[in-house]
Amino acid sequence: MRKTVGMLLAGGVGSRLSILAKKRAKPAVPFGGMYRIIDFTLSNACNSGVRVLGILTQYKPLSLMDHIGTGAAWDYIGRNKIAKILPPRTGEKEFDWYRGTADAIYQNLDFIRDFAPERVLILSGDHIYRMDYASLINYHKEKNADLTIATMLVPLSEAHRFGIAILDDDRRIVEWEEKPKQPKSNIASMGIYVFNMDVLEKVLKKKLGVDFGKDIIGWMIKNYRVYAYPFEGYWRDVGTIQSYWEANMDILDSNSGLDLQNWNLRTNLLEQRRGDREPAYVGAHGSVINSVISPGCRIEGKVVHSVLSPGVVVGKGAFVHDAVIMHDCVIGENCVLERVILDKNVVVGKDTHIGAGTESTVNKKYGDYLNTGITVVGKGAFVPEDMEIGKNVLIFPNVRKEHYPGKKIECGETIEGEG
Repeated sequence: MRKTVGMLLAGGVGSRLSILAKKRAKPAVPFGGMYRIIDFTLSNACNSGVRVLGILTQYKPLSLMDHIGTGAAWDYIGRNKIAKILPPRTGEKEFDWYRGTADAIYQNLDFIRDFAPERVLILSGDHIYRMDYASLINYHKEKNADLTIATMLVPLSEAHRFGIAILDDDRRIVEWEEKPKQPKSNIASMGIYVFNMDVLEKVLKKKLGVDFGKDIIGWMIKNYRVYAYPFEGYWRDVGTIQSYWEANMDILDSNSGLDLQNWNLRTNLLEQRRGDREPAYVGAHGSVINSVISPGCRIEGKVVHSVLSPGVVVGKGAFVHDAVIMHDCVIGENCVLERVILDKNVVVGKDTHIGAGTESTVNKKYGDYLNTGITVVGKGAFVPEDMEIGKNVLIFPNVRKEHYPGKKIECGETIEGEG
């Protein structure tokens, strides 16, 4: 791994995550109680021995940059290891923002050249998985490949969402389809690439396009040796509200393959002093069943099959089920929350029911994002007491009491504040 430089693409807009990614980059979205989505790729890089890691940021990067800090939480510290944040070089030309994955790497070739690598490992910061990149690099060398793409089998019904590879008997890629309407195979790209450095430079200088999947890979298959590395472990793209919620629920399923306890997953505990929280407390009237309860939580009600981040308070008589509750939310007495995601610092008044009813009308304004019965409440919002809020409801960040039209919010409605 000493002759490999890693480049982590972490600047994407998480539009399908709706308000969870409205004020932060998608890789910075909290996950699994104590973590952020990007922790998985950072931990993989650390555990695989990647010594040099460039982290390419762009969209609303401040919380992401605060979280990464110096990189010390992932052992990127000292003379022989570096994790450097590489924002777009705005100010020189109007098109200096990263226009795609290939353009982002092209704009940072000088950073890569400084380390004179033989190979470049290109990663994505918005997936939940564990991979040994050293095994991927060894496979790349064994195949004498110019480019190796990490791939996995997906249901054929979902293959249209991915770049799809068609292989020969040696796993060499002979044909490429980028998000095809009628895919010829179910061998899907994971967005993880290993390039030989000399080949990468030559190809990027040809200006074939701005994106690897759409513009570069198809051309390379005809002109270079491109192979598919088979990955068989847990992997999930958490790019939608439903997939994000499902991945959190997978933590609670011992058969899912997502095993935070044994994945050697790291995070920055110094950020907002998360590592200094007091132990979680479950009161005399509280109970917890098959849930993640982070430090600093106070549970006086009942929590079932849910994931709670640090500092969450669940009041007496409250019932929280199938929920993802982020940092420092306060859930009042006798509340009921079912299939709900609360972003940070949400306050729910007592006697309120969120996720009520059996009807599951898709959200009228944002039906592409909210259509599976999950209700989402944005960061810093206030939900008054004695409310009944249905399914597929979207409540924007910082909404206050005066923004609600009444005590009952029907399924599929949206409550927006003043920005």
